[in-house]
Amino acid sequence: MNGRIIRIAGPVVVGENMKNVFINEVVRIGERKLVGEIIGIEGDRATIQVYEDTNGLKIGEKIENSGHPLSVDLGPGIIGSIYDGIQRPLDLIQISSGDFIPLGIDVPSIDRKKRWEFLPTVKKGAKVEGGTIVGTVKETPIIEHRIMVPIGMRGKIKEINEGKFRVEDTIAELDTGEKITMLQRWPVRRSRPIKEKLPPDELLITGQRVIDTFFPVAKGGTACVPGPFGSGKTVIQHQLSKWADADIILFVGCGERGNEMAEVLLEFPELLDPRSQRPLMDRTILIANTSNMPFAARETSIYTGITIAEYFRDMGYSITLQADSTSRWAEALREISGRLEEMPGEEGYPAYLASRIAEFYERSGKTINLNGTGGALTVIGSVSPPGGDFSEPVTQSTLRVTKVFWALDSNLAYARHFPAINWLNSYSLYTEELGNFFKKISGDWIGNRNKAMEILQEESELMEIVRLVGVEALSNRERLLLSVARMIREDFLYQSAYHEIDTYTQIGKQAIMLEIILYFYDKALKAMERGALFPVIDSMKVLSKIAEMKYANAKEIENLKKDIDDEIGGI
Repeated sequence: MNGRIIRIAGPVVVGENMKNVFINEVVRIGERKLVGEIIGIEGDRATIQVYEDTNGLKIGEKIENSGHPLSVDLGPGIIGSIYDGIQRPLDLIQISSGDFIPLGIDVPSIDRKKRWEFLPTVKKGAKVEGGTIVGTVKETPIIEHRIMVPIGMRGKIKEINEGKFRVEDTIAELDTGEKITMLQRWPVRRSRPIKEKLPPDELLITGQRVIDTFFPVAKGGTACVPGPFGSGKTVIQHQLSKWADADIILFVGCGERGNEMAEVLLEFPELLDPRSQRPLMDRTILIANTSNMPFAARETSIYTGITIAEYFRDMGYSITLQADSTSRWAEALREISGRLEEMPGEEGYPAYLASRIAEFYERSGKTINLNGTGGALTVIGSVSPPGGDFSEPVTQSTLRVTKVFWALDSNLAYARHFPAINWLNSYSLYTEELGNFFKKISGDWIGNRNKAMEILQEESELMEIVRLVGVEALSNRERLLLSVARMIREDFLYQSAYHEIDTYTQIGKQAIMLEIILYFYDKALKAMERGALFPVIDSMKVLSKIAEMKYANAKEIENLKKDIDDEIGGI
């Protein structure tokens, strides 16, 4: 039986005669069949969150329930796709309807007509259960899509086929009579089950020196990137999407400006994957829900993204999900909460904001999947605090559940220092857990990192003195420390995203670069103990070579130790 609209408040609609519905069920509203989700039930009345523009909707129009929760389609054809917040394919919508999304449009998320070459990996009679991989499809030249038994199914393979099939065709049948296709559906609000969650002890290599060396994130970890307008949040997200050591990248543009998302959509198809020299889109999924789209869809866009990411994690892949920005998602929560007339919390956000943020980030992790494969889902969310105020509720609620804090600094961004991560305010709680990983790269890694951080901290304290009495009042050792701190900042932490070599630094090269700077510092200190003056050391020719080492290969950098020894020995 259909319900009818009795109240409209922006994206929130109340319907009556809705006895046979359930929470999170998808409904179609009005003559234009707008997509909505039930978020509250009281008697025969249901409160619905509408994911499309409700302008023109009238009291009395009918509401059709679907009988299933808000879910995403999972199967071959997802990689390389560009979706909106409720997994409607934007590229197909543009082809059929132009540059604007028609209200109520219903386009399949995955192509139902395309045939895929299915190769079985199990034989007739094999025992299978939910999550078991029964075959593979070559989705892109670099991603093998592993077809899994849907969660909840169990039995013996009665029949399994090989050949070209559409996603809805039967590829296998169980002795229970259940049929397996390449297409699955999964509710976005419910995390997919796993066998075990493992400690995050493997570095997610990003090629960004300030991140990998100073504030690393582990595979399966969580990171928060807060910063004011213009501090480079989106630029960092783009760099991580291009260079992070993950099998599949999922980028969620949640409420960002249209021109920034357009840049992503135009740039990514043109980028080459440094790992395979294939187009980056061969292992990328984009979800675009810009600020000019209905804001209610922002609320579900990150759930859509993380559900797709969990699906590929279950295949045994390492996934990185970039959410840009969770502040816009929180603003959608606040707007909807206000329409529901709920009691507001701090700064008008709903009282359940912190728990919703925690639920999202807790779906990350390094896992043992139901099929025995190992996967990792890393979640990196940017936050846009108003005025750069990190004490506001979204930033604070995010920091409580994430273990990496990359504090973006607008002063660094205006000074053209990229990445604009403030090294005095940021932190990573994965450093100790990654200790064994770092030791394999360089036995002195942790010690060098800590020593460099101490130098930067001491520089900050000395600069207060310099502002008062000038640099001439400092001792030779203190002036040397300022010089070395500048080298760490400019020659190591500063990185050009547009330079073909400097945009990405291999992890071994990062270790050597930092080691060279600290090696120079130690040798210069010993020279001062023998009577050398700072101006003499500061005019050494080897300093220009150290400044250029970011553009050199690891072997050339290693030779700098001999150059340092020779020049200091001649003082």
